[in-house]
Amino acid sequence: MSTRTPSALGRIAAVFDARNREYLRDRSAMAWNFLFPVLVVMGFAYAFSGNPQPLFKVGVLVPAGATLESLREQAPFLSTPQVEWVAIPEQEGSTSRDQAFRKLTHHAFDLLWAPGRYWLNETSPKGQVLERLIRSQSPNSTRETVQGRAVRYVDWLISGLLAMNMMFSAFFGVGYNIVRYRKTGVLKRLKATPLRAWEFLVAQVGSRITLLMVVSAIVYGGTHALVHFQMVGSYIDLAFVLLLGATCLVSLGLLVASRISSEEFASGLLNLLSWPMIFLSGVWFSLEGTHPVVQTVAKIFPLTHVIDAARAIMLDGASLAQLLPQIGALATMTVVFLAMGAWSFRWD
Repeated sequence: MSTRTPSALGRIAAVFDARNREYLRDRSAMAWNFLFPVLVVMGFAYAFSGNPQPLFKVGVLVPAGATLESLREQAPFLSTPQVEWVAIPEQEGSTSRDQAFRKLTHHAFDLLWAPGRYWLNETSPKGQVLERLIRSQSPNSTRETVQGRAVRYVDWLISGLLAMNMMFSAFFGVGYNIVRYRKTGVLKRLKATPLRAWEFLVAQVGSRITLLMVVSAIVYGGTHALVHFQMVGSYIDLAFVLLLGATCLVSLGLLVASRISSEEFASGLLNLLSWPMIFLSGVWFSLEGTHPVVQTVAKIFPLTHVIDAARAIMLDGASLAQLLPQIGALATMTVVFLAMGAWSFRWD
């Protein structure tokens, strides 16, 4: 009795049918493909809901005992709807005041105003337009100037790109690979060797962190040679922040992969973590002007703290002492993720 060999078309059809059945049986992956686009659209619609964005942004130094509303009674132009007026407590030596002047220097503020005086960056075209508005209604105001080069978008963006690249490499270089090892039986075979679980995890985490730091250094050096972006702070401080951030992100990827055995589900879960971080951690755009709830939620993501710290070092020359909130958040998350990932890890 002879058996008939399937034709090429028949073999293709058989594999095609088998893959479709595999996909339909993986309910978690199928549900993710339907839910993810909807979640992205809803997230953006909520984050940028509200009135159109103003044309100008002005910092208002509010004296002790006063409020922005009380100042508007004295200076009606503070109610101009096309301008976003940002209240800043008027205290000499305060962190908020220093940050306001840095923003004016970097053109993040178009002008800085206080009762009877204002500060202008002479290289800011928007600031010159606002000066005419103030002069028309308050001609006796004292004019002061600051100097500073405008922060280009690429200067602002590079820290976010470095952190985002680290995140994807950490998630899919550790989390996805461990799941693949588990599914293909590699972990089951390793379990039969003298290798202990913690030794395997240390090797995985250490290898990925080393690669992340080397790749980040190459990317930083290569892009800097091409576009010459700003670097005001210490390279050692920047390396420390990126190292801590890489450890935190790798630990989170390890936690995701500690028990999962489905590659499709692991990929969906890692995307569920990574894409909100890309949109809400300040990689591509500042969160200023988004819904306050969005700005609060962003603080739970490790990527937010990595980007904020790296950006502060590169653009403002911040020291590690000034970045203790971000460093503390990253260190705490790292310990929690590592502990939970090591505790819940299973070979099979």
